[in-house]
Amino acid sequence: MTLREFEVDIPLGRITGLRAGHDGPRVLALHGWLDNAASFVPLADHLAGVQLVAPDLPGHGRSAHLAPGAEYTSGVAVNAVLDIADALGWETFSLLGHSMGAGIASLMAAAVPHRVQRLVVIEALGGLAETVERTADRWREAIAAARALPGKRLRVFADLAAPVRARMQANQLSEAAARLLVERGVRPVEGGFVWSSDPRLTLPTPQRLDEAQLAALVAGIGCPTTVVYADPPQPYFPEPLRSRRASLLPDGQLHVIAGTHYLHMEDPARVAMLIGPFLRA
Repeated sequence: MTLREFEVDIPLGRITGLRAGHDGPRVLALHGWLDNAASFVPLADHLAGVQLVAPDLPGHGRSAHLAPGAEYTSGVAVNAVLDIADALGWETFSLLGHSMGAGIASLMAAAVPHRVQRLVVIEALGGLAETVERTADRWREAIAAARALPGKRLRVFADLAAPVRARMQANQLSEAAARLLVERGVRPVEGGFVWSSDPRLTLPTPQRLDEAQLAALVAGIGCPTTVVYADPPQPYFPEPLRSRRASLLPDGQLHVIAGTHYLHMEDPARVAMLIGPFLRA
């Protein structure tokens, strides 16, 4: 499908992104942490028959950053995505999420079940949990990092070679996949380029739900759901945690295939074979 730029205005600011298709089921595609809409460029070529809208989430890609003093939280993300759907005129839709985007999509499916028709999550289901015992330490780390951030300066890259290499090394990405994310994830400045994402996105969140709360949210997802994980598992969602969460879905199916965390970019045809018929159903 031919991807084209789009933009909408929502209460927090202008949201940009990519969209494809004019007919078929409506699908909002939510990218991962510090990624952007280009995360779904490889997959879009294999998802004919749907209306695919992939926004740059707030603070990512070319979209607006939150106002000074505001914090990036799951609640902010869920409401922003709902605002995007409202701006598109979509009362109901399906969700496709990768990593952080899959966590946001999971929370949305539980929070607004009357709006989410189908759910596809890749490499995450629910959010990252924290133990009760780590509560004080997490708050100390988060507040210290937030107070130190204003003194940090953005690194300037003379060209795109260095950020492409950085993404390749950090995320086990091919050069082609890394370049897609980098080209949409930087902005020009004097002397070269800097990351366009909001530096506040790198801050640790002071508060996370515990595993029991996340399990209750996953169990509250009533729509048909397809979960896709890569083998070997990533550290944040090891076995048996990821399979245990998937088993909580009232109407879910789990697929595990060989690949890396970015399998939707590196093996899009195979991923599309699993999720395409499901989204078009």
